[in-house]
Amino acid sequence: MTKTLEPRRPKSRLLEAVHDAAVHLHAHGVIDKRRLICYDALCLEPVPTYSSAQIRALRTSLALSQPVFAGVLNTSVSTVRSWEQGDKKPSGPSLKLLNLIDRKGLDAVL
Repeated sequence: MTKTLEPRRPKSRLLEAVHDAAVHLHAHGVIDKRRLICYDALCLEPVPTYSSAQIRALRTSLALSQPVFAGVLNTSVSTVRSWEQGDKKPSGPSLKLLNLIDRKGLDAVL
């Protein structure tokens, strides 16, 4: 039995049309699951940026000190301090982790 894949809802109407076509092509055996996963990746929503105030608010809402928050994110205390002071902005995996914690809570990364 073949598991049906749920279509994502991309923000772009063009990407939505492409993804819907890919889902139908997969359902009819024209493209394989691996190719469909590639189309799925196109439809991921971009990770939002976080301001220094938002990072501080997230950390304090979790009742974590800067050192503990840095440990959770696997980064240095000086990096967290720089984010909260607005000297630096998180990017890459750190930004993805912040977003995951923001959406799903601390347990998602522990």
